[in-house]
This record gives sequence, C-alpha cells and structure tokens, in this order.
Amino acid sequence: MTVLLFLKTLLLGVIEGITEFLPISSTGHMILADEFIRLSENPVFTKAFEVFIQSGAILAVVVLFRRELWPFTGTKTEQRNKWLLWAKTLVAFIPAAIAGVLFHGFIEAHLFNSVTVASTLIFYGIIIILFERSHRVKENALHSIDGLTFRTAFLIGVIQCLALIPGTSRSTATILGGLFLGLDRILAAEFSFFLSIPTIAAASVFQLLKSGVAFSATEYLMLGVGFTVSFLVAAVVIKWLMHYLRNHSLIPFGWYRIILGVIVLGWWFTK
Repeated sequence: MTVLLFLKTLLLGVIEGITEFLPISSTGHMILADEFIRLSENPVFTKAFEVFIQSGAILAVVVLFRRELWPFTGTKTEQRNKWLLWAKTLVAFIPAAIAGVLFHGFIEAHLFNSVTVASTLIFYGIIIILFERSHRVKENALHSIDGLTFRTAFLIGVIQCLALIPGTSRSTATILGGLFLGLDRILAAEFSFFLSIPTIAAASVFQLLKSGVAFSATEYLMLGVGFTVSFLVAAVVIKWLMHYLRNHSLIPFGWYRIILGVIVLGWWFTK
C-alpha cells in the first residue's frame, strides 16, 4: 500500500467514524468524499469498502454498550429485559429491511449522487431546526429502554426507512423519530445506536455477498485499516454525542447540513 493510498483509507475511515452516529449522514459524506478522494478504480471494491467500514462503527456500539446488550449477565429480570431489547431492535429493523430489499436497486442507480445528497442535507437540516425550535421534551418523556414498547420501536423503524435516501441520515431519522414519539434525547440516541447494529450489519453482509470477496491483498489491508479507524473514531464520537445531548439540541447539526448542502450544490452547478 502506497503512502497516498494509506492516507486516503485513513481519511475515509475518519469520515465514516465521525458521521455514522451524528445526524449529518455518513452515506452522504462518503458519496461526496468519493467525488474528491478516488480510493480505487474498482467501483465494486469502493462500494464494499464504504459499507464494510460501517461495521467498525457498529463494533464501537457493541463495545461501549456491552453491559446493556449482553443478555447472559445480570439478574433474571435484567437478562429478560436485554432479550426484550434485542427483540424490539429487530422489530424496528424489519421495515428498513423490507424497503431496502424492494428499493435498493432503484435508489443506488438513481439517487446515489451529489445533487440528491445536497438536497436532502438541506431539506432535513431545515427539518431539524424547525423541529427542535418547536419541540419540547415532556416531563413524562420515556427515559428507560425497558419502557420502550414494541409499537414505538416499530414506528421508529418505519421512520428509519427515510434514511434509505442518501443524505437523509439514519441518525437524523431515528433520533427525531424517537423524540417525536415521546423518548427523551438520551434514550432516542441510545436506541438509534442499538438499531444501527442489525441495520448496518445486514447492509454490510448484503454488499459483500453482492460484490464477492475476491479482493487483492492490498484491498484487504485497506478494509482492515478503514474498519479499525472507523471503530476508534466512532467510539469517541458516541461518547461525545451522549454527553452533548444532555444539555444541547441538534440545531447546530441542522445548520451544518444546510451550509454543506448549499456548498455542494454551488460546486455542482459551477463544475
């Protein structure tokens, strides 16, 4: 691996780690990054790389929330609640799984482009700002994952389907959806993290099966570097976001999305 190729791989891993759990769209940022950072002339490998390094971000969730997720420790009640959490997460995963199978081909063929990303960045940036300025977390907002019903989990999963369109952001859809359905900020973010596990894992497996595993030694090394960097950066971002949400809104992310979207549209129209 050349120094330049290593730096490209490193940078893309950092971008993925930063953007996966922030409400700014990791897929959108990776599509934009590909416009300027040509990782490979092999589009099959590039797509596999982008999806695979998301698994590094998933691993960060598993490691950081291992006590909440591992169902074989604790009292019988705690174990039961952990199994129920997995069940609720899988129920929430179903809508996006079905929609992904039905519409993935069309979305990838027609919507994976800079204009779509820029437009959705701006649109949902506006939605974030308007929602945060009008929404007030109620005193009886749900604070515990144990109190999350299967119905609410499923509805969050339905809202997650919006994120199939590049630039929307899975985190944006699920966190705002959680807030709208009565969760507090911390719980909405936590469940968004948990829901990422089956969602991104399924997408990674699907993409790798689709593209195959016949990569070169250098390409496998790139996958390993990207995965590791994404894991480390995502772990830091998750900790930071959980602390940030205790006292702050998502409005700054809304403005970031709008500014980035405008810049991208301006660049696209003048290139």
